[in-house]
This record gives sequence, C-alpha cells and structure tokens, in this order.
Amino acid sequence: MNNAPPAGFTFPGTEGTFGQYLEAHKTVAFLIIRNDRIEYEKYFGSYDRESVIPSFSIAKSITSILIGCAIDDGLIGSVNDRVIKYVPELAANGFENVTVEHLLQMTSGIGFNEGYGNPFGDISTFYYGRNLRKAISKLKIVDEVGKKFEYQSGSAQVLGLVLERALKDETISHYLQDKIWVPLGMEFDASWSIDRRRNGLEKTFCCINVRARDLAKIGRLYLGNGDWNGKQIVSKGWVRQSTKVDTTNGSASNYQYQWWLPSSNGDFLAEGILGQLLYVNPSKNLIVVRLGSGDGGVDWKDFVQRLSVIY
Repeated sequence: MNNAPPAGFTFPGTEGTFGQYLEAHKTVAFLIIRNDRIEYEKYFGSYDRESVIPSFSIAKSITSILIGCAIDDGLIGSVNDRVIKYVPELAANGFENVTVEHLLQMTSGIGFNEGYGNPFGDISTFYYGRNLRKAISKLKIVDEVGKKFEYQSGSAQVLGLVLERALKDETISHYLQDKIWVPLGMEFDASWSIDRRRNGLEKTFCCINVRARDLAKIGRLYLGNGDWNGKQIVSKGWVRQSTKVDTTNGSASNYQYQWWLPSSNGDFLAEGILGQLLYVNPSKNLIVVRLGSGDGGVDWKDFVQRLSVIY
C-alpha cells in the first residue's frame, strides 16, 4: 500500500500536502483503490481503520442493492410492482399508481420537506422520530407520479417499508448481513440505526454506520457487476440498470436507482450529507471512499472526478 498522494493531482488551495488538504477540509477517512489494490489509505484526527463512521444517505444506495437482491430472491416481483401491493394502507393517500421504480427514481410525487434546517420538517421527524411507520402513513402524493424528479428521503424510507413487508419475518439488517456483509467477508461489523429499540424499522434513507474499508468493498461489488470472487451476489442486470443514464418517465439524467451519475463516462457514486462518498469508475477500475465530519466546503463529487482523470 502506498500512502503517498497521487502523482500529478492538483487541487484547490495548493498550500500543504494532499493529506493536509483532506484533513483541513474535515476528512476523517480517504481511500483510493485501483486494480484491486489500495493505493492510498489515510485517517485523520482520532479516526483509524476501525472507526465506525455514519454513512448518511449512502444508505439509500445500499438499500437499492437490497431491493435488487429481493427481486433476485423472488420476494419482490419487479420494479413495476405497485407500492400498495406491499403497503396497502397507503392507497388512501394517493399511492395507487406509485411503483417500486418510482421510489427508486425519486419520481414518486410524494410531498416531503427535505429542509434540514427546519426542526418541524419531515426529515427531522424521520431522523429523530421514534415511529417511522406512523410517519410514513401520513405521507401523501402531491405531484403527478412519474413526471418529475425530486430528491427526497420520503421515497427512500417508503422503499424501506416495502422491503420490510417483502421480507416478512426477517429484518432489513439481517437481510443486509445475509446478502452482503457475510458473502463479501467484511472486516468489521456494521449497524443500521432504527427508529426505536423494540420492533424498530431501519432508517433506509440514511444511517448505516460502517468502516471505510467495508464501504469500499461495496464499491468493488458494483465494479464487478455484482460478482464477488466468482459468486453473483446481486444480478448483473440490476447493477447495470442501477448505474445507467435513464431520462424516461421523469427520471433525472444524473440519478438512477438511488445512485448518483456525475458524468456520462459510466462512473457512479453514493453520497451522504457530510461529504460521505463512495465513488466507482469502471473505466479506470477505480474506487474512492471519502468520509468526513463535514464537507469542509468542498464539492467532493467534483474532487473525485478530477482525481480519476490522472489514472
């Protein structure tokens, strides 16, 4: 492993070293993996490779993987299944025509206040509340379904409830362990925050707590089109569908199945609110993980794309 900064990379604010720049902008973990080799791994402050770090909305992308696994396992019929097949009580709120794909694509038309500075907004209720199922039951469709992209955590959490109903007697956390954590041979345990201790529902819009190296393994899984050392963990078709540009039915060109598509070069990433990032560039056989205590005023999507250019 080489802890030297990547040769030829320039970055804003050229004072100091590559590592000093990362640390000065609130990075706590940074990994670069190319051709299945760790080329750069650095932790900052009190953090090290065993530190548990919140992933925030990276959990949306991991939830998407589990939806693909559930379809592979026949627990969910297809992305065209209507949400009310699994959560019939939402029919009264206008969900009759909302499909699993609408939730994945953020084109559901759900009315949801994503304002993080509003203590009375929907996102605060979802994050701090202790009854997500009740909060979901109050969501209503306010826009025409399948016509407009709107990034919001409401769709991602309804997707979690669909998954929970499809799993029946198994929790989402256990499904993640069975389908991803154990088969990928993760180095460490992880946790998924729930709304309450007894009979809790996982916060699928956020809140998987993980180590940086294990997050990188999820990137490697998708870099390999769902194959892990000769075993197909999630279908190749699901990975490809999740990472291709699709602007049909109101979908955004830069977002697909809970993954961001930052360019037209085939790269994709999962992103959290504090600049948490899992970036995959198949053409460069490259994975980058950045975790932080804040974004430090840096556009990390742009940062990792410029980083990829030198490889």
